[in-house]
Amino acid sequence: MRDYNNPYHDRIHAREPTHHVDRWSVGTIESVGERDGHCVVTVATADGETVELVVTFAIRDLFLSRLDIDEGESPVGERVWYRKHGG
Repeated sequence: MRDYNNPYHDRIHAREPTHHVDRWSVGTIESVGERDGHCVVTVATADGETVELVVTFAIRDLFLSRLDIDEGESPVGERVWYRKHGG
């Protein structure tokens, strides 16, 4: 179980990274929510697995603003690149 009070966070980008490309995975957003004062983004992988990413609200706002969606539109179904903490 994840300790949401621990200061580490996962990484997420709305655009394909140009640095250390081999370290990033790609997935599709299934949900964006909040838990214990953190943003939790659930991403479906190409293998059909689900990955839960924990990011700050500032990172959430940044990557959502960079998605090709209109303001107020749901990010569900959008492709993102991510790295789990330590991954």
